[in-house]
Amino acid sequence: MNQNWNSEKYSQNFSFVYKYGSDVLDLIDTEGVKNVIDLGCGTGALTRQLAEKGFNVTGIDASENMLNQARANNPDINFIQADATNFKLGEKVDAIFSNAVLHWIDKYKQPLMMKCVYNALRDGGQFVFEMGGYGCCAMIHEELAKNFAAHNYKYVMPFYFPTIGEYSSLLENAGFTVRYAILFDRPTKLEGDEGLYNWIKMFVNIPFKSVNESDREIIILDSVNNLRSNEKLYNSGVWYADYVRLRIRAVKE
Repeated sequence: MNQNWNSEKYSQNFSFVYKYGSDVLDLIDTEGVKNVIDLGCGTGALTRQLAEKGFNVTGIDASENMLNQARANNPDINFIQADATNFKLGEKVDAIFSNAVLHWIDKYKQPLMMKCVYNALRDGGQFVFEMGGYGCCAMIHEELAKNFAAHNYKYVMPFYFPTIGEYSSLLENAGFTVRYAILFDRPTKLEGDEGLYNWIKMFVNIPFKSVNESDREIIILDSVNNLRSNEKLYNSGVWYADYVRLRIRAVKE
């Protein structure tokens, strides 16, 4: 992942990311759990909720901008800057939690991340997470790809959205036992009349790196205008993203 984050805009306009993540916290089997890692903690909103549940929690994120805000908001919590595919802990922990992060990691790097998580957990430790799943935001990405092609650019999908079977196999190959897994649709409301435009600007940066600035704006606006007629994405003046989520609890046996 090579994404530069605007932590202020992220907190203001996309708070749904961590608000929906609150439900994932309930997947953690709390018996005997003391030390927890929030992997890809962002601005620390869910790290704070983990701390409020009584866990000794540490947040890990690769983004300096996100961590600066996390530390400012939570001066009593420990935060570490590290890549999810290349981190080590001094002591093993009871659980590793992650929300809306793992789909940013390229498929070929997923085993590296899982190895780090596995090595960081004690025996019996839990890996609890939610990520984008197969079909996530498919209508948006299909429209973007069409408009990229119209301007002679190739759209490179910036996310990894696996099926339950595909991701469970990766986890099992890494040594985990999958105890719970669900793939479900979650249409997600976006803020304001420019909700989809802002969503694309925030989350779909990598494909535009080879696109000049004038074409970038045209592609985004054309995509937004074309999708405005899609009732699943724009209804009664409100934008929605066609999210599909994969939620899993796996255990290091």
